[in-house]
Formats: sequence, C-alpha cells, structure tokens
Amino acid sequence: MTVKQWGLTLAELTKVRITLFVAITTAAGYLLYRGGVDAGMVMPTAGLFILACGSAALNQYQERDTDAGMPRTRHRPIPSGDVSPRAALLIIVGLVTVGSLLLLWGGGMTAFLLGLLALFWYNGVYLFLKRRTAFAVVPGSLIGAISPMAGWVSAGGPIRDPAILAVATFFFIWQIPHFWLLLLKYGKEYEAVGYPSLTQKFSMSQIARLTFTWTVATATIGALIPLWAGMTSSLTRFLLLLAGAVLVIRARKLLFLQTRPFSVQSAFMDINIYALMVLVILCADRILI
Repeated sequence: MTVKQWGLTLAELTKVRITLFVAITTAAGYLLYRGGVDAGMVMPTAGLFILACGSAALNQYQERDTDAGMPRTRHRPIPSGDVSPRAALLIIVGLVTVGSLLLLWGGGMTAFLLGLLALFWYNGVYLFLKRRTAFAVVPGSLIGAISPMAGWVSAGGPIRDPAILAVATFFFIWQIPHFWLLLLKYGKEYEAVGYPSLTQKFSMSQIARLTFTWTVATATIGALIPLWAGMTSSLTRFLLLLAGAVLVIRARKLLFLQTRPFSVQSAFMDINIYALMVLVILCADRILI
C-alpha cells in the first residue's frame, strides 16, 4: 500500500469528513466566547478532532461485523481487510491518547472531561442503545452538543452560560433529522444486519414526516439562539431566520415523498450546509458586531 493509499485508508477509518465538523464546532465554540481567533484555539480544537478520529475508528472496530453485511459499509477499512483489527486497535489507542492529552493541555480539565464524555457516550451508550432501540439517535444526539461546549470552556467560558447551552441545544436537535434522512436511504440495510430501525415501525412517508418535523424544530432553535445568546443585531436575527426558512421550504418535499421526486442526498446536504451557515452567522456576529 502506497503512502497515498494509506492516507486515504486512515481518513476512511477515522471518518475525517465527519470528524472535521467536530473540529469546526469546537473552534466555533472557542471563538464565540473569545470574540476572535487566537493561538489558544489550536490545541483544544486539534485535541478534540484527534479524539473524535479515535472514537470514529473505535466505532468501526466495534461494528466491523455488521459493517461487513451492509453494502454501504462493507468497503470500510476493517471489513474490507485493508486494516486488520489489531492494527486498528493500535491506531485507536494512539489517537485517543494523543487527542486526550492535547485537550487536557490546551483546553483544561473541563474540556478534557467533555471529550471523554463524548467518547463514552458515542462508543458506549449510543452503541448499546443502537442495538436495542430504533430511537437510539435521540439520546445519542447528545454527542453533537459536546464539541461546541468543549471549545467554549477551553476559551474560559462558563459551561452553564445560556449562550453556549443554546448552541449546544441546536446541535443536539440538528443531529436527529441529519441521521433520519440517512434512514430514508439506508434503513433497510440496518434491518438486514439486525439493527432496530424506524423502517420496521413506520412507513417511509411517516419517517419523512417525522424528519420534516425535526427539521422545523432545528430551524426554530437556530432562529431563537440570539434570544439566549444576547445577540441584539437585527441583521443576525434576520439571517438566521432566513436560513431556517430556506431550509424548511426546501425540506417540504419530505411531505410529498410518494408523489414528487425527492433526493435524500440533496436534503442531507441542505441540513448540513444550514448548520454550517448558522455557525458562520453566529461567529460573524461575535467578531464584527
């Protein structure tokens, strides 16, 4: 295996496309408290990113057998044989150790404990529930709330501040339609390997309506963040409201799943881009206004 191939394999093992968003939300939490970018942001952001990479790799190690049974995941590094389980474990230990030390050193004890909580919740609590209930994603979505809080406390912010609690709540709610959109495309694969799935309890139209409801909830929380965060700019409030309205309008296709053309991939991109836009708007408000 060439260096390039190994790099691509490692990126797939650590789910870099997902864990990069952890780094972004961590940096955003830091910036929202400090009001700008400084060198202190680097260590906790890198630490939580590396820890998240270790957590993602551990998840693939834990689910290597079921991954082998699903077309979407059977080509991942462990089930495909590109990385042995033993080698994966060594990589996981290294990533978790380095990430934890960087987070403790650069972010402090509270950020370090939040990082460990994310690891425990994702690889322990969520995985346990995932094998037992189709609604595991609801408590599992707590993971999405942790990274901005870790960035916030790394910058010196109080963990109980309404501003960061509002941002954390937004990402908690966002995780649910984010995942349920995937179920519209891959729900049957989860069933095939024995995971409980909403597709066993509801029709696709019902799942689509549930997803739309949670999408509306996500947009609503996003628009209300300034009330808790003390943001008084009319422009910020308007932009958040506009972004949420566009998301909901585009997501309305979920209500007509059986009668109109619908792209799950497009809807999935919409809700991810919306979350990124909310971060950009909030950070711009903090820096510029």
